[in-house]
Amino acid sequence: MRVVIGKFFNSRRDILFEYSKQVMKVGILLFELLSEALGLDPNHLNDIGCTEGLSILGHYYPSCPQPELTMGTTKHADNDFLTVLLQDDIGGLQVLNDNKWIDVPPRPGALVINVGDLLQASLISNDRFKSVEHRVLASRKGPRISVASFFSTHILPTSKVFGPIKELLSESNPPKYRETRVRDYNIYFYEKGLDGTKALDHFRL
Repeated sequence: MRVVIGKFFNSRRDILFEYSKQVMKVGILLFELLSEALGLDPNHLNDIGCTEGLSILGHYYPSCPQPELTMGTTKHADNDFLTVLLQDDIGGLQVLNDNKWIDVPPRPGALVINVGDLLQASLISNDRFKSVEHRVLASRKGPRISVASFFSTHILPTSKVFGPIKELLSESNPPKYRETRVRDYNIYFYEKGLDGTKALDHFRL
């Protein structure tokens, strides 16, 4: 496992390393549960590498005097397998459900778990799981601080190819996405930018 720590809370680096260990435990358990939900062996998603890489990034949103004129972060889905998000008490996170934006209010001691694009496609679950499109609203309150932990292998020097899990495929459920390296997916994701469209559509068969 390789952990990348973002430029945030530099004076608390040891706390972040300990936090990353605990997040990894949460991630391993979540991938076991998700594997079982797909009807697979509990270790399947962990064995294929979903927990091989973990990036932790801190987000800092200063208070905004005119939030109606801007956006904290525009609509997007995460470019990973799974995201574990720790919010503060400011709020502002929204998820898109049935074309409506729904607030995700912070709860003390709670973590927000987002399915990312790579788990939707498997480039894994072949659309059995759906990645969560979300955004963050600017606010007069602040600053808003959050810590996001991303499970993905794009930080690793690997040429591993991911594609829809063969055990989930059948004549009536053919693959919906082409096999690709996580690195290639991320190159496209960052070149495209947060323009409101789904990067996954580029990899759909």
